[in-house]
Amino acid sequence: MNKALETLKARGFFAQCTDEQALSDRMDKGPVTFYVGCDPTGPSLHIGHMVPFFALRHLRKFGHCGIALIGGGTARIGDPSGKTEMRKMITYEQIDSNAANIKKQLDKFIGFDGKTAYSVNNKDWLADMNYIDFLRDVGSCFSVNKMLTFEAYKQRLERGLSFIEFNYQLLQAYDFHQLHVRHNCELQIGGDDQWGNITAGVDLIRRKCGGTEESNAEHQVFGLTFPLITRADGKKMGKTEKGAIFLDESLTSVFDFFQYWRNVADPDVEKFFKLFTFLELDEISEICKGDINAAKERLAFEVTKIIHGEEKANSALAGAKAAFSGEGDKTQMPSIEISKADVENGVGILNLFVQAGLCSSNGEARKLIIGNGASLNGEKITDPTLKVTTANLDSDGEIVLKSGKKKFCRIVLK
Repeated sequence: MNKALETLKARGFFAQCTDEQALSDRMDKGPVTFYVGCDPTGPSLHIGHMVPFFALRHLRKFGHCGIALIGGGTARIGDPSGKTEMRKMITYEQIDSNAANIKKQLDKFIGFDGKTAYSVNNKDWLADMNYIDFLRDVGSCFSVNKMLTFEAYKQRLERGLSFIEFNYQLLQAYDFHQLHVRHNCELQIGGDDQWGNITAGVDLIRRKCGGTEESNAEHQVFGLTFPLITRADGKKMGKTEKGAIFLDESLTSVFDFFQYWRNVADPDVEKFFKLFTFLELDEISEICKGDINAAKERLAFEVTKIIHGEEKANSALAGAKAAFSGEGDKTQMPSIEISKADVENGVGILNLFVQAGLCSSNGEARKLIIGNGASLNGEKITDPTLKVTTANLDSDGEIVLKSGKKKFCRIVLK
């Protein structure tokens, strides 16, 4: 098997392929242009979006050319795949803003050089498309009966599938066709929930560009999907009680990003090392044979370094050590500032937990304290009516609040 495909398989990036042997043979002959798409339905990518882009970097390492397709056109409709209800419609202006943000995030992660990796936006060929011409040219190539056999549509039919969403598969298939014609793109990669959309694109290219044995061979294209990543508990990877783990620091702080990886379940550590880092497999195996907590800390550091840079990864590591062992740099912990005068007058502990972002309401903070899950400077809090004053400051003149075992906040007086 082709070395690039072997690497993807060994690291867990392989679920289905339209023709594995033919793709392997094609890759052995020389570089293949491939693409992965994402729709800018939000202002930031989250870590779950990144699996195909990690695969992009592996394929690029083996000499193949990667296209990151930003769906500024398809985001106007919304992909029903994996969704239980229709996406909320957002304005075109918001889609364009999201697309610009996501392009910057991907450029930072991938490094678009215009040759071995670059981005395109399907808004360029979809936004002003004539619908009647599209139906005649593309819609005529699709069987409704076949479309309804795909899992994405079958699931949604039970809850209600809008006609606008039903068009999505045609548009994604057309994207593949356009990239094939414009950039000689021969492969689409993505999550396994995209299998129906990807194979629709393969079939559309065969219909539009094939016709003879010679042209079929010239225009043979492929689809490759990756397993949908779940945690050991069966839940969707990259989700917490607060929501998705975003790449944007204003949505998920670097410390919280680091802590997500530091707190993954033991059975997930080696799998996530293979998917979300570029360490060699032998090194991953050695790390995972040792102390599991050390392995988790290394995982958190490596992923944070890749996404946010080494300096911020070091800061997050130092903050985590300070929070959990008292050995690191306390200034790197999540922190807020409050007025010194307020503390001198006495601040209610419930209010303090809310200000620190550790609880959403006084009621939640009260339950936390009554449940013996709150502490102040390492001491358990048992009285929800406590007034925090200067007498409660630590040796540095600060306060460290803790909620449960994993959530901390440093409070600095100003």
